[in-house]
Amino acid sequence: MNPACLGYMGLTSGLFLFALPYVLLYTKLTNRYRSSISQRIGLYPPLNLPLTHSPRIWLHAVSMGEVNAAVPIIEALQALAPHCTVILSTTTEHGQALAKTRLPADVICIYAPIDFILSVKSALRQIKPDLLVCLETELWPNWLMTAHRMGIKTAIVNGRISERAIKRYMKIRPLMKELLGSMNVFSMIQEIDARRIREIGAAPEKIRVNGNAKYDLLLRQSDSRRPEQIHYWRRIFGIKGNEPVFLAGSMRHSEEEIILDAYQKVIRNAPNTLLILAPRHLERTRHIEKIIKARGLDCQLRTCLENNGNSRKASVIILDTMGELQATYSIATVVFCGGSLTPLGGQNILEPAVWAKPVLYGPHMEDFVDARSLLESTGGGIEVKDGNDLAEKVLFFITRPDQAKKTGDSARRAVEMNQGAAQKHAEVIYSLLHS
Repeated sequence: MNPACLGYMGLTSGLFLFALPYVLLYTKLTNRYRSSISQRIGLYPPLNLPLTHSPRIWLHAVSMGEVNAAVPIIEALQALAPHCTVILSTTTEHGQALAKTRLPADVICIYAPIDFILSVKSALRQIKPDLLVCLETELWPNWLMTAHRMGIKTAIVNGRISERAIKRYMKIRPLMKELLGSMNVFSMIQEIDARRIREIGAAPEKIRVNGNAKYDLLLRQSDSRRPEQIHYWRRIFGIKGNEPVFLAGSMRHSEEEIILDAYQKVIRNAPNTLLILAPRHLERTRHIEKIIKARGLDCQLRTCLENNGNSRKASVIILDTMGELQATYSIATVVFCGGSLTPLGGQNILEPAVWAKPVLYGPHMEDFVDARSLLESTGGGIEVKDGNDLAEKVLFFITRPDQAKKTGDSARRAVEMNQGAAQKHAEVIYSLLHS
């Protein structure tokens, strides 16, 4: 084991032992993580793991976005290997809840262990996977290298390395080179991800490029419930006739004032425009509400709306619920995806694209380069430079419904042209299982 690995193991061990008493006290006082803390430190009661078949394939998806990628991969994998046992771990509670909702009943959902050497050893000994597969950028040195030392094959699927991530990884390249050298295969989203993971130490012969599995699920979800979904959400939000809807999704705190400035410019020319704000962090809801009211705008929370078409009284609605944004995109006239006007890497711009909506985003899309390239290749995605540009583009689409439809159709076509990645990633896992 090289010095970088020993240093990482020592650092994480020290941090874990220092933090554990405080975490346990916090859990006791707040009740948060009470149901998951034992699993996070590597203790899995036997009743939670009815592992009756072999082989066992353990996939890790940190949160909701990765779970959405995991769903079609797992479905394809179960078709290829119907007798395998699939375990899916998540880090976040939201990811865990989504996994239990979206995945087949025979998939075992657990929490991932903290990347502390004793926790990961305990978890691996109890679960005994034949394969450990991490989605996207989940590169945990203790967990993955311990699995390798125990004879467990390891892989990355639907892998992506953002511009921000590679800068961090290059600072610890000796550790990353050792970690990646111990892994068996890297099934990446696009060529730039393949190049970046090669730069930080992955062997070229282990790298594949197979596209983004998230696209498969997005298209299927919108197809399966399109008419009913649109009618339901229009009724919830009390949208009448051709009333235009400007939806700002996954908005970050640094963008709130910019978006509200843009909206107030829009309503000078299109006063009946409804604004739906979906903050990335729901704990900011009350603060955003105060900002809106201070500007003299009327505002309501989504949780105050009833399914009768008459409860919406305000021109600005805050989407203060978890898990409804993707469906709410279905009623928008034009969508702005946040985290992109300031350097935060952007958000998934394909979620509104599958509903055939014109998609706007700022210049900072470093975490979604592939999605941006896809939309721009068909003319379905448009960059805005700042708040003034955002207001101009929103007003353009609101006042030109034919152009909004044309651009929205182009956005959806970009997703339709890029299906089948989940099957390819599943085939990589299946091949590794039998190698």
